[in-house]
Amino acid sequence: MYMAKLNNCPTSPRKMNLVAELIREKDVYQALNILHFSPKHAAKKMEKLLRSAISNFEQKSGERAEDSSLFVSEVRVDGGPILKRFRPAPQGRAYRIRKRSNHIILAVDRRIETAGTTANETAGEELLEAPQIEDAQVVETTDTTTEE
Repeated sequence: MYMAKLNNCPTSPRKMNLVAELIREKDVYQALNILHFSPKHAAKKMEKLLRSAISNFEQKSGERAEDSSLFVSEVRVDGGPILKRFRPAPQGRAYRIRKRSNHIILAVDRRIETAGTTANETAGEELLEAPQIEDAQVVETTDTTTEE
């Protein structure tokens, strides 16, 4: 797992999380295209962070990113420090303005092709299969409530 981290990004975590949802579990180059053409302001910072994670992979592993099947394995957006400011309001009052920030952790990893299915290299977890139901019985229920 190869990571990149961005601290104190001056965007609200809620807005950044919308962008993070777009690229979770996507192929790296597909994610770059999504971020590059996204109209959201937070996408620019996320794109730069993803490029940093790809560069970290290339530096640490000695391989080219084009040759390996990389995907975005983890994107975590946490709240950062909040700057509290005041704005004048009617009748001598003041409204509090909270300028939020966030911390982002983005990780990329290799996909391993195993018997037609993909699994995460570092997880080491077995894929869970849906339980097989044999000879399922259909039970009909009747409505016992009366309408008044």
